[in-house]
Amino acid sequence: MKKTLLLILASMLLYGAKVVHLSQEYKTSKKCFSCHPHIIKDWQNSQHSKSHYKKDEFYKKAVDFIAKKQHITKEAVLIKCAKCHNPRIEVTKIDEDQVALLAVGLHDKKITKALDSKTISEGINCLVCHNIDKINKHAPINQRGIDRIQWNQNGIMSGPFGDAKSPYHKTQYRDFFDKNSNQLCLVCHAMTHSLENPNLYFSNLAQNYKSDKKCVYCHMGPKTKGYASTLSIKDGKIKKRMIRHHKFIGPHNENFLKESLLLELKIEKNQLIATIKNNLPHYVPAGCGSREIVIDIEYKNDVTTLERKSISLTTYYKRKKGRKSVPHIAITKTKDMKIPPNGKKIIKVPLSKKGFSKIKVTLYYKLVNDEIVKLLKLKDKKWSKKRLITMKEISI
Repeated sequence: MKKTLLLILASMLLYGAKVVHLSQEYKTSKKCFSCHPHIIKDWQNSQHSKSHYKKDEFYKKAVDFIAKKQHITKEAVLIKCAKCHNPRIEVTKIDEDQVALLAVGLHDKKITKALDSKTISEGINCLVCHNIDKINKHAPINQRGIDRIQWNQNGIMSGPFGDAKSPYHKTQYRDFFDKNSNQLCLVCHAMTHSLENPNLYFSNLAQNYKSDKKCVYCHMGPKTKGYASTLSIKDGKIKKRMIRHHKFIGPHNENFLKESLLLELKIEKNQLIATIKNNLPHYVPAGCGSREIVIDIEYKNDVTTLERKSISLTTYYKRKKGRKSVPHIAITKTKDMKIPPNGKKIIKVPLSKKGFSKIKVTLYYKLVNDEIVKLLKLKDKKWSKKRLITMKEISI
């Protein structure tokens, strides 16, 4: 335990972006709403807005689990996780004295204030992305979040338009909102490894992204004509631009998943052969490491279903002594069952039962597998819900 704690502390102390303190008007999205109401409304319903301990059940329960199993306080875990979940936090590192005080129940006022601050209460809000000045694309791939960026000074906003002007803040163009937007996404959504085993990666989008297609094409949608701001800046008129929505949709949105994978079926040598094709530029399932693809197979005749089978594509993680674990503190994992980017996975199922005339195969997506639901005691049904991707039938 002591060795693990020292490793966590070392990683906290080694890096950490310089904190830029925000004045009152920039602490939340409230002021931004005046000129960007449609963008704020998109963001308010996004997962980015829920990137906070008090707003996401999975995040909360995972932090609590890690703190308990690592014998450290949740505050220490939250500051570590804040690198991506709450990058505007005003405490980016924690020293041994502070950890010792927290361990015996003596709360450090600076840490408590930082974790309770309105500055991080909105998760990934406007001031996380649009206050970035530089991204260090040459930083080691395992450095994430605030370890990869440099903030603008208070009141300077970055964006995709070189001619943007505002009487309320300074503006500047940065190509990571436009030409090189994947750089911005991969500040956080890239290489994530276990705290216990730095060689165990449960998310490796940065190394597995296989396309010139940008993340925003799917997760922020195509550009449409609209208004980046409702502020009149040209001849008393609002300037129209080509913009994307800010809903940041992903697998939490069921419509987003439909037909994200293609399914082909054939019967050969008394086997059902199901080929699942992934036309996306990253592996599926992606994300937190415990997501799951469920393949439901129904053997049917003209009247009824004779038999059902279910096959799972997921990964399970273990701590010491083979105990079940969340990926973040695992030391081993089962075989990786992800479908590779622009690749496929072939499932072969023997046809043993007689009397059926057709087979129905349905692909579903689950935000986390049942093992994690039970381990973390997740109550919201959305975590275990089967979300339809696609379905196909084949006659015998």
